[in-house]
Amino acid sequence: MNLAVPVDKLTPKDFATDQEVRWCPGCGDYAILKSVLKTLADIEAKPEQTVFVSGIGCAARFPYYVSTYGFHTIHGRAPAVATGVKLANPDLDVWVVSGDGDALSIGGNHLLHLLRRNVDLQFLLFNNEVYGLTKGQYSPTSHSGTRTPSSPRGSLESPLSATALALGAGGRFVARAIDTAQAYLPGILKRAHAHRGTSFVEIFQNCLVYNDAVHAAFTDRSVASERQIMVEHGKPMVFGKARDKGLRLRPGSLALEAVTLGEGGIGESDLLVHDETNRTLAGMLAAMAPPNLPVALGVLYCNPAPSYDRAVAAQAAAAKSGEGKLADLNTLMRAGNTWTVEA
Repeated sequence: MNLAVPVDKLTPKDFATDQEVRWCPGCGDYAILKSVLKTLADIEAKPEQTVFVSGIGCAARFPYYVSTYGFHTIHGRAPAVATGVKLANPDLDVWVVSGDGDALSIGGNHLLHLLRRNVDLQFLLFNNEVYGLTKGQYSPTSHSGTRTPSSPRGSLESPLSATALALGAGGRFVARAIDTAQAYLPGILKRAHAHRGTSFVEIFQNCLVYNDAVHAAFTDRSVASERQIMVEHGKPMVFGKARDKGLRLRPGSLALEAVTLGEGGIGESDLLVHDETNRTLAGMLAAMAPPNLPVALGVLYCNPAPSYDRAVAAQAAAAKSGEGKLADLNTLMRAGNTWTVEA
C-alpha cells in the first residue's frame, strides 16, 4: 500500500544554492539575501513555483543564490520579462530584484508600467545611490554634489525618490526598509508577498566600496532611533529612543512636523495615526528626511486592487469559451466594416 509521508518544512538553508556568493565583503546585499531566504522558508514557498527575475548590476546576481527558478535578464528590462512570466503562468510566485540604477534609469519606463498595471509580483529595489557594478558612477538616486568617477566635481542632478515614483505611478503597495534590519525586514517581505498586485519595497542598501555610509545620516546606530520612524497602520506615529517624539500636522498647514511629547501640552492623542490606505499621507511620509524629520520605514501605502495578470487570464478564458461576438479569428476578421475586392 502507498503511504503519505509528510514533507519536512524547508529552512532558509534549503533555499540557498551551492554557488559562491560573489559580492564584496561587507556588502548590504548579504543581509538582504539572508532576509529573503528566511522569508521564503517562513511563507513555505515552493521552489518549483517560485521565480526570481533580475536585470543588470550587483543586485542582479540574486537568481544565482536562491534555489528556485531564475532569469538574469538585460539592463532595465526585468519588469518587462517578469510581466511576461506572470502572464504566461499566473500561478507562479514572481520576485524581481533590481538596483536603483537598473530600475530607475534605463529601466524607469518598464518599472512605471509594471506599477500602473499592478502585476501580481514582488519588486525589491536595492538603493545604494550608486552604480556599484560599473565602478561607482552616480545614479538617479544620488544626491546633488555626489562625487564619483563620472562626476569628480559633484553631480549637478537632483535625486529621484524611488518611493515617490512608485506612489506617483499608481503603486498599490509601497514599503521601505534597511538592508541590515533583520528584526523587521522579513516581516515586510512577507506582507509584500501576501499582497495581491505589485508590491514595491525600497531597501536602503550600503555599498561599502563605492558609496560607503551613504545612508548613515539615519542608519548609523548613534542616530537611528531619532532619525527613523517605523509606521504601522492604525497606530500613532511615535519615534525616538525614549519613544517621546511623534509626527503631527503643523497647525494651520498641511505640513508634517516632529514634536516632543509633553512639551506645550502635546500628548499622543495629538499625533497623526498612520493610515496605510491614504496615498497623500504616504507621499508626505516618503518626502521626509533628516535632520528635521525622520525617515519613514515600514508599509507606507497598501490599498489593494485587482491585479493585471488575473484580469488578462479572465479575459483570455472568456474569449476561449466563446463569450461575445469575437470568439474566434474567423469572426474577428469579418467583424465591422468589410470590403469585397473584385478583379
